Amino acid sequence: MARHGRLKRSNAFANVAKVLAAALAVVMVSGVSVAALATLNVATSVKDPIRLESETEGPIPQIGAIDGGANLLLVGSDSRAGQGGGYGDPEKETAVLNDVTMLLHIAEDHSSATVVSFPRDTYVPIPECTGPDGETYSAMSSQKINTTLGYGGLSCTVSTVEELTGLPIQYAAVVQFNGVAAMSEAVGGVPVCIAEPIVDEHTDLDLAAGEHELKGLEALQFLRTRYGVGDGSDLGRISNQQVFLSSLVRTLKSAETLSDPIKLYSIAKAAVDNMELSTYLQSMDTMVSIAMAMKDIPLEKVVFVQYPVFNVDGGVEPDESAADDLMASILADESPSLAPGEADFRSVADPAAGATEAPVEPVDPAATDPAATEPAPTETALPSNVYGQDASQYTCSAGRTLADQ
Repeated sequence: MARHGRLKRSNAFANVAKVLAAALAVVMVSGVSVAALATLNVATSVKDPIRLESETEGPIPQIGAIDGGANLLLVGSDSRAGQGGGYGDPEKETAVLNDVTMLLHIAEDHSSATVVSFPRDTYVPIPECTGPDGETYSAMSSQKINTTLGYGGLSCTVSTVEELTGLPIQYAAVVQFNGVAAMSEAVGGVPVCIAEPIVDEHTDLDLAAGEHELKGLEALQFLRTRYGVGDGSDLGRISNQQVFLSSLVRTLKSAETLSDPIKLYSIAKAAVDNMELSTYLQSMDTMVSIAMAMKDIPLEKVVFVQYPVFNVDGGVEPDESAADDLMASILADESPSLAPGEADFRSVADPAAGATEAPVEPVDPAATDPAATEPAPTETALPSNVYGQDASQYTCSAGRTLADQ
């Protein structure tokens, strides 16, 4: 087993909907009077692109939904570089870890989307990859997935996930602490339910049970907390993040958000100001195309899952059988069906969910005509250790007080 030196561990954070939010924002902004100014200001904010090894020369998609499916990797870096002094000493906490790695898959027919979260401590093979400095980094037989960003850059993380899942990744992005705070501010806050109080001295988070509107620093603390939720593990943190993400998707698809051009422009601006994007994702046309493919997907077809693993000494390893079932479902563009499963780290159902229903999607008249419809996508029941939820499910974070830590 080949491994390089261990990097300093650190709390993580993240939010897959940063790019989704930006894409949805650009699509809506393009139809209002501030479109020209928005496009100019956002385009000039974009950082230099990160070229992936899988990228080739060719035309960038034009405005309109992307043709077929797509895969987008979202990485949350715990680097303190350029983030100020609010997240620990930037001189001492210098490790660059992708403590959050999420893969967004859009089905070929745009009928569903699946977001897979990879636990940060998962031992995986790392293929040979070319770093941002042009250097070639040797393959390793087994190393934690969260070391790939610091080892060979975003392209190395992409190559690792491609090899692990068998999915080609066309787009990728990296976001840091300030980006998460800025994005949640731009959205205007995300309503989150907490079943039991969350207290975490590592992130300075202290939230009472009940519903909270999270944004800015408090949203970042919520997404970073590990010791304050579930069983205190990274798997508990992933479940906690899924509570936030599901609520964020509902917020973005609400009429209030999609009809507010100022808020939408703020989302797009916050995204490009605080993210590093792969080459094709920097194109405004591409962002619009991704949004066009996702904006009509029903909430129940936007599914968040944790990549299945089992515990080993010092971390976790993929449950290959369960992972094969999950990836086969995604590769076949089947709509994932999560089996009921119990775990100490999981979120809990929101008891008030019956009083707050998900937004009703418009009904297409053609959908009632059997001759005008195609067969519904197959649903495959996944193993019980493929944990997660869809965006239509109202869930509450399982808080963990100091007495339990």
